Amino acid sequence: MKKGDIFEGKVLKTEFPNKGILYIEEKRVTVKNALEGQTIRFSITKKRKDRVEGRLLEVLEPSPLETVGRENAAGNPAEADSDGLAAQTDAVAAKAGVAAVGKTASQNRVCQHFGVCGGCAYQTLPYEEQLALKKRQVEDLIKKAGFTFLVEEIYASPLSRGYRNKMEYTFGDEEKDGPLALGMHRKNSFYDIVSLKDCHIADRDFTAILQAVLHYFTSIGASYYHKMRKEGFLRHLVLRRSVKTGDILVNLVTTTQAALDDDAFVNLLTSTKIDGKIVGILHTLNDSPADVVQSDETRLLYGQDYFYEYLLNLRFKISPFSFFQTNTLGAEVLYEKVGEYVGDTKDKLIYDLYTGTGTIAQMMAPYARKVVGVEIVEEAVEAARRNALDNNLTNCEFIAGDVLKVVDNLTEKPDMIILDPPRDGVNPKALRKIIRFGVDEMVYVSCKPTSLMRDLLMLQEAGYEVKRCCLVDMFPMTTGVETMVLLRRAHT
Repeated sequence: MKKGDIFEGKVLKTEFPNKGILYIEEKRVTVKNALEGQTIRFSITKKRKDRVEGRLLEVLEPSPLETVGRENAAGNPAEADSDGLAAQTDAVAAKAGVAAVGKTASQNRVCQHFGVCGGCAYQTLPYEEQLALKKRQVEDLIKKAGFTFLVEEIYASPLSRGYRNKMEYTFGDEEKDGPLALGMHRKNSFYDIVSLKDCHIADRDFTAILQAVLHYFTSIGASYYHKMRKEGFLRHLVLRRSVKTGDILVNLVTTTQAALDDDAFVNLLTSTKIDGKIVGILHTLNDSPADVVQSDETRLLYGQDYFYEYLLNLRFKISPFSFFQTNTLGAEVLYEKVGEYVGDTKDKLIYDLYTGTGTIAQMMAPYARKVVGVEIVEEAVEAARRNALDNNLTNCEFIAGDVLKVVDNLTEKPDMIILDPPRDGVNPKALRKIIRFGVDEMVYVSCKPTSLMRDLLMLQEAGYEVKRCCLVDMFPMTTGVETMVLLRRAHT
């Protein structure tokens, strides 16, 4: 076995994040984007003493778990499951007071871009199988890290399709010098863009707006921004939607290398037939060479630059660059579980570290003595303060700064600490400082379970033990999952 060799084999299991494991010549091989049960063809890309990695070339036979979109002579084996899921989707949406967004699972098909677009990996699995797979992956990580605690449950997203309330689309081309494209990056490609005509995780209004915008700019011959040449006009289209009200913000991101016909662009969008309502249209100018959505200047072309979203009886003002969970109804499930794990907060001081826009802090505030939130992104802190005032919460304090530095100035010992860090987890130096507070309990919410396992090892060495653990699926069709643990300090 050497680099470049091509093999075929059956994937025995899938490890987080979506790494297929199989054995060739008694060597353990890891192949990304391969599902357990699939028979695949792959090439060897890395060979070391301790590991062998391969690149997926072709799925020769699907996994027995992959039943969505599969036809056979006896009919579709997933049809009954699909109809049940569609009914569940409609019921959940009706209870939440919203329309069932996106195309429901009753169509029981994969997106036409599946396998090409890099957005989703698990569309061919019925939703119940997606949940079971994610639970197995996290349980394997727990065992591999040497822990013995159990995952109590994985909680489903109320909507498994059409759940995303925000999408960032990129302008480009599908192939070199091809026609203008607008959509998601092609899988494993930094440059090629897949123009989306279909998407199962985004609201269907987003697809309608995307297609209208693409048709308009194609018709006038507008250019996209070439990252290598640093030339061109169109960069991104960012869409945000309130799940509870249907209000939509449209933000076009361009360079200053050409001019936008404001009136024509506004007329195009306001005449596009959608279920929701466009309440604001913005034009963001960005001449940075970095391929990120950022603002040198943002102009309001129509309406307002915000809408309100409602979450667990709280109201949040969402602007173009606000941080907010991308799955509103899933966030309600997540935060309800946080509240359950935190327990009675009466007369307690709570530190909510990595607070973002302060959603958890504001949820705890009505029942606590005081909640202090710390967040490094100043815009998020400003939003948290505004939202707290808007929700008539006077016992919330939000501090802008790096947790590593801010905790040095927090002199009062809290009764409870909540950690909800970015994907990379808590800075080890910051975690050591957090441990020094000596609180009896912590709740740790993680969007990357591998980072959580690393941090749990340090917390275990400091005398903390995991008492409860659950998962919340905030990202159906994808490999992501939220993991939550309740930690309790052993008293000596």
